[in-house]
Parts: sequence; structure tokens; C-alpha cells
Amino acid sequence: MKPGPTKNADPLTPALASLAGLFADETRAACLLALLDGRAWTAGELARHAGVAPSTVSEHLDRLVAGGLLTEARQGRHRYVRLTDARAAQLVEDLAAHAAPGAPVRPRTLREAGAAGAMARGRTCYDHLAGRLGITVTGAMTERGLLRQDTGFALTDQGVAWFGELGIELARGGRRPLARSCVDRTERRPHLAGVAGAALCGHALAAGWCERIGSGRAVRVTPAGARAFAAHLGIDAF
Repeated sequence: MKPGPTKNADPLTPALASLAGLFADETRAACLLALLDGRAWTAGELARHAGVAPSTVSEHLDRLVAGGLLTEARQGRHRYVRLTDARAAQLVEDLAAHAAPGAPVRPRTLREAGAAGAMARGRTCYDHLAGRLGITVTGAMTERGLLRQDTGFALTDQGVAWFGELGIELARGGRRPLARSCVDRTERRPHLAGVAGAALCGHALAAGWCERIGSGRAVRVTPAGARAFAAHLGIDAF
């Protein structure tokens, strides 16, 4: 007979166990990692990505939506899903970092090696910059006094003014912190997340400083971006 909860169990125990169960399947994990690109995917796209039948992935997506990790929208006959919010994305990224604390997995093919190299150089982590690109930008902001890391991540007054000078709006008043540390899964160092990280990433993509590589999360710095990062942050190489 299955044992019941102990008399003094924390009331959060069932909720934590249920949340953990959402990650305890390789198909669901593959979908969550894919959705870290911050965009909406169709159920069919996720099925092809995970290598399972559409009916199978649909059942998994139902569980993730019911568990609050995904939101869904329907357009015609297509079902689109995306991560619910930045908190859900942070949870996925943090768990992924904990799941692979040692050396990275060796790519099996040249194509995998190329994709892994591109992701390590620069990528989006939900809605902010990650990889060596994100680490380099974060380091440059810290060196120039725009960002503090000594007592947790925080924009300085100079940093807030810097965003204003670039015409980058920082949305205030929500529950999301202005600046937050996110441990980079490949670099093992913190990069800038939060409102400021999202605003900078959005501006970099919109202004053509960075561009996506294919349809994945990998991004690269454009020639115009290299000039902009050099002018505004003193970065001479990535």
C-alpha cells in the first residue's frame, strides 16, 4: 500500500512534488528547453523537435499547461504554446544548469558540434542574452560602473541613465526585478537577466546589433553590433 504523507509534512510538499513531476520526463524536458527561446511554438513543431508523435506531445503539453509552466493560444487549427513568464523560464534554466554541472556533453556529429558552438558563443536565455556574448556584456557593464555584482545584481544610477541615453525603456512597477543574476549554463558565470536584461536583448535584436542564427536560440553579433558594443561598452572582441 502506498504510504500517505506524514502528519507533520509541510503543506507545500504535494505542490513541490507535482511541480517536480512536470520535469521528470524527457519529452517534456525537451519541450521546455526548446521554449527557452522565448517564442511560441506549435504542438507539431515541438513534436518534431522532441522526436515523438503529435498525439504524444499534445498530452505532455496538456500537463505543462495545467501545471502553470506553459500558456497556450489557438489560431485556426494550430495550437501555440510558450513559457508562462520569466519566472517559469528562470526555473527551467536554473534546473538545466544544475542538471549538467560538469563538462558539457560531447557532440555526436559535426552538425551538433556547430550548433553547440554557436549556442555557447551567444544565445537568448528566454528574453535576455546568454553565452559568452551575455557574459562579456555583463562584465563590461560592471567594469564601467553601470552594474553592481558585489551585493547581488543591481543597476547603478549611472546604469539607469545609460539605458535612458540609448533610448531603451525599462518597464517599472511589475513583480520582475530590474536586474537579476542568471547563472550561465555553458559559461558557469552570471549574466544579466531581469527587466534590464530583457530590455537590452530586445534592443540589440531590434536595432540589428544581434541577429538570430536559423530558427533556434543562437544569436551572433553583426558588424553594426560590434561597432555599437564598442562605442557604448568598450567591448573590442567577443
